[in-house]
Amino acid sequence: MQLTLLSCHDFRCIRTLRFEPSCGINVIRGRNAQGKTSLLEAILFAATARSHRTAVESDLVAHGTPGFRIEIRARRHDRDVRIETSWQNGRKRLALNDVPQTRISDVLGKVSTVLFTPDDIALIKGAGALRRKFLDMELAQMAPSYLRALQEYRQVMRQRNEVLKMHKVDEDMLCVWDEQLARHGDALTSARAKYVEDLAPLAMRAYGLIAPGETLSISYRPDIVGGESLGDVLNKTRTSDIRRRMTSRGPHRDDVEISISERPARSHASQGQQKSAALALKLADLVLVQQRTGEFPVLML
Repeated sequence: MQLTLLSCHDFRCIRTLRFEPSCGINVIRGRNAQGKTSLLEAILFAATARSHRTAVESDLVAHGTPGFRIEIRARRHDRDVRIETSWQNGRKRLALNDVPQTRISDVLGKVSTVLFTPDDIALIKGAGALRRKFLDMELAQMAPSYLRALQEYRQVMRQRNEVLKMHKVDEDMLCVWDEQLARHGDALTSARAKYVEDLAPLAMRAYGLIAPGETLSISYRPDIVGGESLGDVLNKTRTSDIRRRMTSRGPHRDDVEISISERPARSHASQGQQKSAALALKLADLVLVQQRTGEFPVLML
């Protein structure tokens, strides 16, 4: 996959930009605070409808302007793709090949991207939520069915938690939500397990090239283990969930264990080792996307 155009208006510090990358490696140079990171962020936002730096989309609007507009074009092995994204007065609009889209899932994965920034060290040293976010974003770009399962899981869990917070819990309604939560949760667990299984040897190989003499291993650590199903666990924890008024078990508590030379990287690795491990994960993902989709994504470093 080749990115052929980035057009950007009023995004962060970028007022107007038209960038036509050449085939192969492109190097962006410039002084500090001139928009190099914002340029990469604009590509990511158009491709995924999200920023890696903020969840508040109004933060992305250039000062003194009502909104921003981004267009990217890419050449895939079988077709050309054009994505337009705009945000104005609190409303986001998406279009794919000039056709307006109402769902992020209709755009996500059409231009696959892998971004590595210095902040990605948090993948190694940060909380499990960051590693789950990494799994979710990479899988969602490769498989629309995964994104649908993730969206359904989150929606059902919100509904279940609302029932749990009732003064008098409707257990019949809780059973309905438990059945749906288990179905979507099992789909997430299965996809995550396979992804980490495929990613692990690629990450080990990439880390060995970055840090010869050291070994990297990654393992999926699902919240539900021991052959139990999520449905069985939800049934067992129902009393405690009612008491806590929240869903305490499920894929929303999964994690990925990352070790360097058989020691937990989160607590024992140096900062340099953690950065190398984060880079190895992103490079491994680059290869895995190619293996699963037939073409390399756009890599941004």
